[in-house]
Amino acid sequence: MSVLEIRDLQVSVKLPDGELKPILSGVNLTVGAGETHAIMGPNGSGKSTLAYSIAGHPKYQITGGSVTLDGRDVLAMSVDERAREGLFLAMQHPVEVPGVSMANFLRTAKTAIEGEAPKLRTWSGELKGAMERLGMDPAFAQRNVNEGFSGGEKKRNEIVQLELLKPKIAILDETDSGLDVDALRVVSEGVNRVHETTDVGILLITHWTRILRYIKPDFVHVFVGGRIVEEGGPELADKLEAEGYDRYKAVQGA
Repeated sequence: MSVLEIRDLQVSVKLPDGELKPILSGVNLTVGAGETHAIMGPNGSGKSTLAYSIAGHPKYQITGGSVTLDGRDVLAMSVDERAREGLFLAMQHPVEVPGVSMANFLRTAKTAIEGEAPKLRTWSGELKGAMERLGMDPAFAQRNVNEGFSGGEKKRNEIVQLELLKPKIAILDETDSGLDVDALRVVSEGVNRVHETTDVGILLITHWTRILRYIKPDFVHVFVGGRIVEEGGPELADKLEAEGYDRYKAVQGA
């Protein structure tokens, strides 16, 4: 049963003049296997910085604290080592990978995680099935990763990856961003399907409550000013829907 533990995490970003600007100011969070945690907060609060820092983005400099997965030091790992250990990041703006087909990309990733290549015939069927469940034309498997995909298709592709790679911990950074109502429902159903059939721990980052109508969190954490300022159950999301973030920002600025 995997556990991601974040302790007093402090992160800065280097400005053009070389100065370090603090973004995260001591984040504490534990995500266990099978749990769904929602990180909610206004734009600019540091939610995405948390996601990319855990994943190993070189833009962000860790200035304090620790991140461990099953007791292993995540911050000492390279980006690809983090992925092989079971960390998965669905990006707010998925990147295009010219020259690499979606099928080859996913099979290569699966091989790196499992240590051996999946049997081609079985893998082709699994990929086709996952794409169909997400409402994607299986012909997209032969297209370059995200190249020419619409915003909704890119997000569906992220969840296809989630379903096939079966990580220990999945960080979903504003997966609902740019989705219409139908696409949001399909993507959410995909996340729920993975949650119901595996022990994946989910860290769902959003500033809207609409995705939480489909994906029910076990815990909700309010993120303001680079740290968690309140925690609770699903009812906290309803409170945020009614009251917004103004009172947290007022306290932060006091």
